[in-house]
Amino acid sequence: MHAGRARPLRAADMKKDVRILLVGEPRVGKTSLIMSLVSEEFPEEVPPRAEEITIPADVTPERVPTHIVDYSEAEQSDEQLHQEISQANVICIVYAVNNKHSIDKVTSRWIPLINERTDKDSRLPLILVGNKSDLVEYSSMETILPIMNQYTEIETCVECSAKNLKNISELFYYAQKAVLHPTGPLYCPEEKEMKPACIKALTRIFKISDQDNDGTLNDAELNFFQRICFNTPLAPQALEDVKNVVRKHISDGVADSGLTLKGFLFLHTLFIQRGRHETTWTVLRRFGYDDDLGLTPEYLFPLLKIPPDCTTELNHHAYLFLQSTFDKHDLDRDCALSPDELKDLFKVFPYIPWGPDVNNTVCTNERGWITYQGFLSQWTLTTYLDVQRCLEYLGYLGYSILTEQESQASAITVTRDKKIDLQKKQTQRNVFRCNVIGMKNCGKSGVLQALLGRNLMRQKKIRDDHKSYYAINTVYVYGQEKYLLLHDISESEFLTEAEIICDVVCLVYDVSNPKSFEYCARIFKQHFMDSRIPCLIIAAKSDLHEVKQEYSISPADFCRKHKMPPPQAFTCNTTEAPSKDIFVKLTTMAMYPHARLRCMCTCNRCTFCICQNFLNSDLLQSIKNKIFTAILNRLRARVAEWGAMLLADDEGSITHQVHAVSSVEDSIFMESSHGPLFLEARHVTQADLKSSTFWLRASFGATVFAVLGFAMYKALLKQR
Repeated sequence: MHAGRARPLRAADMKKDVRILLVGEPRVGKTSLIMSLVSEEFPEEVPPRAEEITIPADVTPERVPTHIVDYSEAEQSDEQLHQEISQANVICIVYAVNNKHSIDKVTSRWIPLINERTDKDSRLPLILVGNKSDLVEYSSMETILPIMNQYTEIETCVECSAKNLKNISELFYYAQKAVLHPTGPLYCPEEKEMKPACIKALTRIFKISDQDNDGTLNDAELNFFQRICFNTPLAPQALEDVKNVVRKHISDGVADSGLTLKGFLFLHTLFIQRGRHETTWTVLRRFGYDDDLGLTPEYLFPLLKIPPDCTTELNHHAYLFLQSTFDKHDLDRDCALSPDELKDLFKVFPYIPWGPDVNNTVCTNERGWITYQGFLSQWTLTTYLDVQRCLEYLGYLGYSILTEQESQASAITVTRDKKIDLQKKQTQRNVFRCNVIGMKNCGKSGVLQALLGRNLMRQKKIRDDHKSYYAINTVYVYGQEKYLLLHDISESEFLTEAEIICDVVCLVYDVSNPKSFEYCARIFKQHFMDSRIPCLIIAAKSDLHEVKQEYSISPADFCRKHKMPPPQAFTCNTTEAPSKDIFVKLTTMAMYPHARLRCMCTCNRCTFCICQNFLNSDLLQSIKNKIFTAILNRLRARVAEWGAMLLADDEGSITHQVHAVSSVEDSIFMESSHGPLFLEARHVTQADLKSSTFWLRASFGATVFAVLGFAMYKALLKQR
């Protein structure tokens, strides 16, 4: 890292323009300085006051428009002076090096006047300008240095000559620099060290750049840092030169051939002390900081448009970044973040973003530490519920810098309108929201914690003030990994619009409480009976004695009446982790809201149930048995004929045929016991089979039945 040519600053990184005001006693040469800059020669005739001059951005060193304003005590009032001070970004106090009176006025009049008109916490930067240096052979710096030490708002002092054009361009360059790269927020001249806010910002930048989290910046990390900040790599010798400078001044600035945090901070202190604070500002602005050393809103909250009925999810690149972030801080490689490791991760945040309820929202290990899966789940939850907060968090982690993207918005996928998913009967979403509704103490919390694999024993250890109304975990549906987000909706007479919006509804009632189901039925009729949101009823605490519900019909009949899946028995009172079957069913219903789930159907209405009931009916079983008996009798008759023909054969041959016949019978009975008719009779000739009209009729009938059944199934499925 060096103070070489910095990359061009973006418009968002700096002010739109710079306004420079020149003040001072009469006849010190304010107007001459402005006219000498513009005409590049000393003017023969100098007006009392120069008109405001605007220098275009393309001809200034910092590539920013610059306005230069002159002040004339003879032509302007005190009120106009005060107005000009309030509009200025930097003020040049001009004195004549050969006029002691004008130097005294710097402290007796001008600095107090300017400070009175500006906020104490945001003082304007000041430049002291000693004009007419061509008239003396000595410097005024001995007189000016005590003044600079007394007033921290003074950025620098420049001695110049309007007549000889000495340091004229430098004067206005330093004025620009004082606005765009102010020393005040970075450095305290009295203490000769960087200010705490600057140290804090550079420490965060160091931790983000330390990608392997070993406490040093190795050559690869230094080169990456140099490239993203200054658009130019460092040669190996240049890297060694930087380290040698640090080694020379501080003993612990370099460790294991890497630059430590102390060495990193020392380098920036050196840049500032040598007047190269634009180098430090380039780094700060690249990492999102403004002039007050706070992260800018443009950096933390990039523009992201989210149409109605669309959700937000992390994309593949974001998950890769979060995976690397987790690995960076999982120092003991146990696939979980301990409290100390999590605290270390959040050191780049201005505050701790996760509370203790997070441990009851996502998966943790036996010690209560967030696992890798839980870490990704929490980020997925934040993205879904509050994408702006997710963008902010990714900004703190330096996502756009480390991935070299324009902003954190590139980490977000905005899903398409849910109405399009319903029309196409397929979805591209990976996160599905399930609202869990039921009376208080009906077992909703148990359902949420069961998604995280926690049985009743583990749930009893959760403190009341650490409980969460959300739970999120991955669920596999047809081999695809999806996220199921459960939201515990508090009991109320009427649900708000926000509490209704979801992908699937889980209505929970307590089998041991006779009044529990009535609330579920009422909420369903009020909000979901006529909606397209699929609903599933959970009979919680199924390990307890089931009582009759005080409702007009039973839960099973209620589900049958409203064409819902039957109530699903569920309990958390298990030795191992509770069953996840209901979560697979809920996720599948959310993914395919237009279709009934085959694994849940006992409704006797859908095509699958009709076909299954017909295949298992007594009538069909009777027909199957008669077909088996007829075919078996036919084969036995054929075997008898073979036996008469083979009487002349030797005993070994007869024994072989008997075994063959036995195997044929065993094959028939074995297949008939498993349902499908599959006749393996290798000893029956092709001619014999063709001569059997009964077999032909049976085969033809079975084929017709299969074709008609399949056609009916497809037709019904298309209607749904």
